[in-house]
Amino acid sequence: MRMTTLALAGLASLAATTTLAAPLMSNDWAVQACTYWNTNPALTTELAEKWSKNDGGRGYKIIHMYRTDCGEANKVEMTISTKGGKTTCVYAGPIQHATLDYDMDYKMHAETKRWREMGAGEYGPMRAMMFGRLKFDGPKGEAMKVMGPFEQFLLIPGKVAGDDTCPK
Repeated sequence: MRMTTLALAGLASLAATTTLAAPLMSNDWAVQACTYWNTNPALTTELAEKWSKNDGGRGYKIIHMYRTDCGEANKVEMTISTKGGKTTCVYAGPIQHATLDYDMDYKMHAETKRWREMGAGEYGPMRAMMFGRLKFDGPKGEAMKVMGPFEQFLLIPGKVAGDDTCPK
């Protein structure tokens, strides 16, 4: 009986260590965020019509994001492509496009606390930008036209598990 209890405790400990969340806004977290993006109808369908046409003919848009308190060196990239009337995340992780075109691409950053608040749905993109909680470079007019999907994007930190240690 005692051996069974010890064995179960060991297995539980092993399971706990294998399910630890990656740091919020880390490369591993970004991959999970990309997967989440592709399951969210507001992001895959609603954006396709209003957002994806502004891609400079490249067929994709780029989002860089990071946690301000962890530094810009820790930013990650999501590449969003439009095919078949849907916007899908086709890449997430380390920066592949170092230079962004702010007429069509986005860079966003906020303190960890603010990403957590937005991810919990405490406020949306309008309040986040108006009060400077979310720093934002990119086509602001375009973002204003897609507030519903943009709000869904800001919920990702609350939907995809991530711990508060800074990415390495």
